[in-house]
Amino acid sequence: MTVAELVQRQWGDHRVGLRSHRAVLTHHEVAAGAAARAALLVDLLPRGAEPHLGVLLDNTPEFPLWLSAAALAGAAVAGINPTRRGAELARDIVHTDCRVLVTQRAYLPLLDGLPLPGVRVLVTDTDAYRTLLAPFEGAKPGESVARPVRPDSRLLLYFTSGSTGAPKAAICSQGRLAAAGASLVAHFGIRPEDVHYVCMPMFHGNAVIADWAPALAAGAGVALRDRFSASRFLPDVREFGATYFTYVGRAVQYLLATPSRPDDREHRLRLGFGTEAGAVDAARFEERFGVRLVEGYGSSEGGAAIRRTPDTPTGAIGRAAPGDDLAVVDPATGEECARAVLAPSGRLLNASAAIGELVNRGRNPFEGYWRNPEAQAARLRGGWYWTGDLFYRDADGFLYFAGRDDDRLRVDSENLAAAVIERILSRWDRAAGVAVYAIPDPAAGDQVMTAIALRESAAFDPAAFEGFLAAQPDLGTKMPPRFVRLVPELPLTATNKIHRAALRGESFLCEDPVWWRPSPGAPYERLTLQALSALRDQYAAHSRP
Repeated sequence: MTVAELVQRQWGDHRVGLRSHRAVLTHHEVAAGAAARAALLVDLLPRGAEPHLGVLLDNTPEFPLWLSAAALAGAAVAGINPTRRGAELARDIVHTDCRVLVTQRAYLPLLDGLPLPGVRVLVTDTDAYRTLLAPFEGAKPGESVARPVRPDSRLLLYFTSGSTGAPKAAICSQGRLAAAGASLVAHFGIRPEDVHYVCMPMFHGNAVIADWAPALAAGAGVALRDRFSASRFLPDVREFGATYFTYVGRAVQYLLATPSRPDDREHRLRLGFGTEAGAVDAARFEERFGVRLVEGYGSSEGGAAIRRTPDTPTGAIGRAAPGDDLAVVDPATGEECARAVLAPSGRLLNASAAIGELVNRGRNPFEGYWRNPEAQAARLRGGWYWTGDLFYRDADGFLYFAGRDDDRLRVDSENLAAAVIERILSRWDRAAGVAVYAIPDPAAGDQVMTAIALRESAAFDPAAFEGFLAAQPDLGTKMPPRFVRLVPELPLTATNKIHRAALRGESFLCEDPVWWRPSPGAPYERLTLQALSALRDQYAAHSRP
């Protein structure tokens, strides 16, 4: 099917289909609103231009309405990240050939003075916008198209959230998005009476592919939160009657950091689907809120997917999705890595041999990057799809996430993965959030550094932390952090992922309190100006940054 067909199917359905704190629309009204916007878009697009529009919005009803409108019109939506600024923001809009930009008054200051030649800006929360849209309000789905709608019609141009280089706009067609939605409907048993709570940003693929699309495919309702709020999560879930939500990055940790209440289980929510919660926090979430979290793996590019099955062991993501030929390989040689050897505690005993990059050696639905053949070729080198993510695989074929490729650490000639260490450190009951990253060793390789956000009213006790480390049976001898930075909160990207590039860049040269071990196995000490001066001398002597 196409997404346009799913939108058209809403016509005549007068159940509540879309809710926010400011609006309630039936499915029929969503389809009618989408048809009006599709007609307006076709009217505004210059002849011969790519039918692309940018959407620079919070999660307001206008966002899914314009997604639906683009599907009806055979157009494509570029989700524009509001945390981008200046030339980078202009580059995202111009690079994706957007001739129409849909935004809101709050974001107009971001556009002041930007070179956006030929871009028509529509400001949704103004009288001028409502006046512009009014003549098209009688339109019906399918009446106005910029290009014929087919399963291979471009629908999404969603930027990857890489920490280095210009973001790449991954292409997602109508057929792929509709198929992704239908697959999740079947996998999770999503029903028309369900309500999907969309609190992750819709400019990112997670909210659209894993939350909005399955709701559309099932005929379920959608409830919107402008921006993620841990304190408003449960009140929203109760108010909207939400049954399903998605998450990425640190969202689950922020929810767990809110004060417990006796009514934490009084809601209709039954399932959360996302990435990076970790087994420990997923168990804590289910125990506290009575909601099962299912960890999955996928990306906006769609080049590889992992499915969780009932027999998936704790800590694993699952096995390759049907049709994928996934392997964990050494990127330097292209050879498959050894299977993981796991202790009864779950500790990975052969990290150096087992951790590698996840690749898909079979057919995959990756549809390329918009106007970026170099990045596309790198992603598909040797005829395989290279995910850029680190994994290891056990003897039964279950796959375990070990971090991004640039989250690899090499300590005393041993390869480590940040995500593996993070999972262990996150067990510390005083930690609300943990990030692990590499900083250069003065001589060669890396040293382990961690940033820890403490729970409310908790204090850092170095002896207690050392006792915790010593009690972890799966903490290898090279894994304990040499440097511990105490942060009020972890720096995050716009998609709630840890901003490791910023942490690595600051290293221990920061204003936050830092504790360190002057030598391996030594007690943690506060990093003083005198010690910092000595460290700088060490780095200077070895010409390391």
